[in-house]
Amino acid sequence: MPVIEEYVKADGTVVGKHIRLPAGARRQTAIAGMIVAGVLLFGSGNTTTGAGPQPGQNRLPRPQSTVVYPIKWPGWDRPVVHPTPTVSYPIVFPTSGSGR
Repeated sequence: MPVIEEYVKADGTVVGKHIRLPAGARRQTAIAGMIVAGVLLFGSGNTTTGAGPQPGQNRLPRPQSTVVYPIKWPGWDRPVVHPTPTVSYPIVFPTSGSGR
């Protein structure tokens, strides 16, 4: 959105600083506003979903944790050592018949 600075027309009329919207922006803004208003009006009903408190109870049961810490995997106490290369590129060794 370009901001138009204050200027004076040829007939002497002073035009204040304002914003000039691109073509079609007012219509798009109005459509977006109607969609937002529709979502707010129709999407926020007073219905509840899910289970409510049982008669005689004042709150829902809370979920319980079933995890045991620390988490251990098979072989946790005996890790397997894997060989690792010391370099990641091929090294070409000269043969005895190379003529050097």
